Amino acid sequence: MIGKLKGRIDSSGPDWVMIDVGGVCYQVYCSGKTLGALPGAGEFAEIHTEMLVTQDMIRLAGFATNGEREWFRLLQTVQGVGTKVALAILSTLAAGDLANAIALQDKAMVARAPGVGPKLAQRIVSELKDKAPAFAPADTSLSRLSAELNAPRPTAAADAVSALVNLGYGQVQAGAAVSTALKKAGDEPATEQLIRLALRELATT
Repeated sequence: MIGKLKGRIDSSGPDWVMIDVGGVCYQVYCSGKTLGALPGAGEFAEIHTEMLVTQDMIRLAGFATNGEREWFRLLQTVQGVGTKVALAILSTLAAGDLANAIALQDKAMVARAPGVGPKLAQRIVSELKDKAPAFAPADTSLSRLSAELNAPRPTAAADAVSALVNLGYGQVQAGAAVSTALKKAGDEPATEQLIRLALRELATT
């Protein structure tokens, strides 16, 4: 298995890069974000890889970080997500945004990726909600918010997110602001307090 390549950039295309390793060129398929992070032709690069083996061919997928590769593997555990769709999602959403979308069950954010319809987006956020935190930066307030949003009864945090969405903010943007508000509000904040703190946070971003 080829897990990492170190060499010089030979050439690149819309969704691939050719890396020269000691005179042998490897074609590696990448997300748009990984391609954007790589240097230009002739420059040295290091890229994490995943070997994809099918009956017809062997290909390499490449990632700027090991974390992005873990997300790629995780996404493909969802039925209907193959290599192309997983790379499309990683091209559209940064790892942190993807983690937030899953934690907040925001299928609309995931559905922004080409080839991801509403049903598949719902399946992704539902099936990965208990797995994604292992690959995302630890944020206890975000975990707390996720738990409250999925609680059987309405909570102050869920009501605050809903209120911000009604004001025109996106689900992930509202969720991130309320998550920050939870850090400052104490143990049992009221909805009005969370909305006020979240609006302050949104005003400074």
